[in-house]
Parts: sequence; C-alpha cells; structure tokens
Amino acid sequence: MEVINFAEKNSVINRFMAELRDVNIQTDRIRFRRNLERIGEIMAYEISHRLHYSEKKVKTPLGTAHVNLPDDTVVLATILRAGLPFHQGFLSCLDDAENAFVSAYRKYKDKLNFDIFIEYIASPRIDGKVLVLTDPMLATGGSMELSYKALLTKGTPKDIHIASVIASRQAIDYVKDHFPENTTIWVGAIDDKLDEHSYIVPGLGDAGDLAYGTTENKLLKL
Repeated sequence: MEVINFAEKNSVINRFMAELRDVNIQTDRIRFRRNLERIGEIMAYEISHRLHYSEKKVKTPLGTAHVNLPDDTVVLATILRAGLPFHQGFLSCLDDAENAFVSAYRKYKDKLNFDIFIEYIASPRIDGKVLVLTDPMLATGGSMELSYKALLTKGTPKDIHIASVIASRQAIDYVKDHFPENTTIWVGAIDDKLDEHSYIVPGLGDAGDLAYGTTENKLLKL
C-alpha cells in the first residue's frame, strides 16, 4: 500500500500546514477553513494523476482539439463535520465528482475510553468507481474503517484513496492492516504520537472546533 506524505516534499502545502498548526493563526476560523480547502485542492490535483484517461475530441470555433479526459467516476466521501471544508477543496478541483457523507462520532465510556459509531450515511452507488475518502485528522483509523464499511453497503469501489491533513503513525499502520491493497494514503504530515485521549501529538487540536466553533455534546430527547 502506497503512502504519500507531503511533508517529505518541498511545496506550498507546507505553509498551509504550518498555519493550521500555529496556535497564533489557527483561531482565525475563516483562515483555518480556507487552509483545509487549499490542501484539499492540492491533494485532489495529485490524485487526478492516478485516474484513467482517454483521448476525446473537443470542437472549437476554429477546428477540433484532442484532449485527454478522465474516464473514471469519482465519489468524494467525507466524515462530518470537520471534513466539510477539506471536502470542499477536493470538490473545487474534481467538480464533477459524486459525493457521499458519513457521520461518525466518538461516544466516550469515560475520559479515556470510547467507542465509534456511524449514525448517518448518504451516498450514491460506488460500484466500479474511484472512492476518495477524506477526513482531516486520521488519529486511530477506527472512524475511517467504519466509514468505509458503511460505504461498502453501496457497492465495491475500483480504487480507494484515503486523504488526511495529519495522520498518526498508529493510524497509518491500522489502515494498512484493515484496507485492501488497492488503497493509497495521502497525508499532509505524519505525527508520531497519540495522547491518552487519542488526539494526535503535536497535531493541531480539534479540527472541527477550530473550523466551526466548540459544541455542547448532549443527546437530544425528541
């Protein structure tokens, strides 16, 4: 399984990563969301190189041009809520893609232990398509695996791309063990540690809160 780590390359993506991590910059929510979008746009462009292409004819006012265009149907799937601006970056580049949304959340048993639940899925059929599954923070890999299993109820994709802004070493190993070989992992950086709450260290904090504000997590009784 191939892992592409953008931190190992010199590119503008490193500046966006630095701003996402910087405690003096990341509290600007508009800038934080835009940086997530920018990284998504760059990753989507890089993933577009892996699609299958064929030559098509395009009629112009003065003749006919021959252009290589992608043949694959791409499904962009994101894990709510932190994934939304990251997803939008992918959609800005791959703007004819189909879209899927999965709600995955941690339910804590106590301060240190939690289970992961899938509460909601909205997805097209994914049979024979290229699935791009995005989540800014790949901490343990558990949410990503459960989201993928939920999406498999809509079919089996031809190729799988997992895209995250920051991943832990543990999560990379977990994905390698639990996803098929036709999976490629794309990350802005890989950090070495998880703390006792399974947050990535040094990471950047809670991406959902930084993008949209803090929440009060209570079960609704309707």
